[in-house]
Amino acid sequence: MSERRPRVMQSFKPPRPTTNPYITMLDRALAAESRFEHLNFSWREALLTRVDVLHLHWPEVMLEGSTAWKRWGKRVLMRVLLAKHRLTGGAIVRTVHNVELPQDVDSATRRILVAIEERTDHRVVLNDSTPTADPSATTLIPHGHYRDWFASYEHADRVAGQIGYFGLIRRYKGIETLLAVYERARDQDDTLSLRVGGRPSSPALADTVSAASARVPRITATLRFLEDAELVEIATSSQLVVLPYRFMHNSGGALASLSLDRPVLLPRNDVNEALGVEIGPGWVHLYDGELTADRLRTAMDATRDVTGSPDLSRREWSAVGQRHAAAYRKAVLHRKHATNRNSRG
Repeated sequence: MSERRPRVMQSFKPPRPTTNPYITMLDRALAAESRFEHLNFSWREALLTRVDVLHLHWPEVMLEGSTAWKRWGKRVLMRVLLAKHRLTGGAIVRTVHNVELPQDVDSATRRILVAIEERTDHRVVLNDSTPTADPSATTLIPHGHYRDWFASYEHADRVAGQIGYFGLIRRYKGIETLLAVYERARDQDDTLSLRVGGRPSSPALADTVSAASARVPRITATLRFLEDAELVEIATSSQLVVLPYRFMHNSGGALASLSLDRPVLLPRNDVNEALGVEIGPGWVHLYDGELTADRLRTAMDATRDVTGSPDLSRREWSAVGQRHAAAYRKAVLHRKHATNRNSRG
C-alpha cells in the first residue's frame, strides 16, 4: 500500500494577476509536485480541513485589516487556527523572508508572530545568510528565477548610459539616495539618464521623485504600479539597474534584472557577494557604505559592453518544488516525533 501524500496548505490564496510573481511561480511549482497535495489558503478551509503541513509566508500579512475590528477578528482566527493545528498534530513550516520579525506591528500582532515562531517545526530560507533558531531544521531553497515569467515580453534595445530603478518605492529602498547621486554623477557625465518606475508608498516620496524629475535633466519617472511589460521595458532598456537599498536581504528586483540579462549595482553584504559568485563575473557590482557618484560612474563604465546571460541554473523552479517536498517531509517527521515525546512525558 502506497504512503498517503501529505496535505500542505499555503498561507496565500490562489494567485491573481496582481499577485507577487514569486508567489505565483511558487504556486505553480508546488502544484506540479506530485509528492504532496497542494492547497491554497482560505480561513474556512484552514479551520475546517485537516492538513499535515501549514506553510506560512509573511504571517503578519494574514493579520492585516482595514479596520480595528477586522484586525481583531484576524488575530482571533489565527489563534484558533494555531490551536486547532496543534491538537490535530499538524506541522508548521515558515519561509523566513526577513532576518527579524517585523517591528512596525502592534503588540497584539507581535505576540501572535512570536507564538508562530515558537510553534514552527521547520524553516525555509532563500539564502545561506539567513539566521534561524534551529539550523538543523532549516532547508535552503534559493528564490527561483524570472526567465519563464518574462519570456513572452519583448526586450527593449539597451540605451547606453541609462540607469534603471523599479519596484514598489519605499524609503528603505534608497530612492532619495539614488536621485542625489545621479544628479552629482551627471555633473561629470551628461550622457547619463535615469528611468524610475513603480508606485511610491507615500505622497511625500512621490513628490520627492517628481521634484527631482522636474529639476534634473533626463530623469523619466512612472509613479504607479507597473505592468510586467512596462517593468521589462524599463529593465532591458537600461544599461545597469541600481538598487541602493538601506537594507537588502532577499531582493526580487535584483533577481528580476538578472533574469532579464541586465547587471545590477547593489550594496555589499554576504547575500549579494554570494549572488555574484553564484552567477558569474560581471553581473553583480557592489559598493561599500553609501552609494556615491564615483561608484555609480565606475559601475556604468564596467557594464558598457556586457553581453550574454548570467548563470541562474541553481534557480530552476522544478528544483524549488522538489526541495519544498523534502522540507515538508522533514517537518512532518519532526512534528510526529515531538508529539510522541509529549505523549510519553
